[in-house]
Amino acid sequence: MAGEPRIVTRDEQPYVGVPLTVTMSSLPQAIDSTFPRIFAWLEERGIALAGPPFIRYFVIDMAADLEIELGVPVPAGIEGDEQIRAAVLPGGQYVSLLHTGSYDQLIAANETLQDWAGQRGVSFDSWDTGHGSGWRSRFECFISDPSAEPDPSKWETEIAYLIHE
Repeated sequence: MAGEPRIVTRDEQPYVGVPLTVTMSSLPQAIDSTFPRIFAWLEERGIALAGPPFIRYFVIDMAADLEIELGVPVPAGIEGDEQIRAAVLPGGQYVSLLHTGSYDQLIAANETLQDWAGQRGVSFDSWDTGHGSGWRSRFECFISDPSAEPDPSKWETEIAYLIHE
């Protein structure tokens, strides 16, 4: 169940992550193998999480490849290494939607957000790359931890797209 989209202002958010190229069918396996690596890397260094994990989308071609990064917010000043890179989610105005439910409903929730923005003349900071839609900042943030909440109908995911200014 998708909530009502809204426009929010977000500060930039430092994070550490792993860039990947995946397909829609290989995305779940990439998530299951990569987030534990990031969490272990943070734990080894005694770095506290500054928010829930997310998928950042750089280029999306639903029929082919997705260029993404699996990330975890961290305090400012954290440096990456050869395994995990440090980056920043840009600050600015975003269209945001809180989805409650299973992850297999996220495509429909994204469509709800896109339709809402289209009806209001809101344009995203995105472009055609020739092999998919490029995005300056588009992400899905996993607010609920499935290991703590086993009922998928209660999982919360924030979907956010940076608005073109």
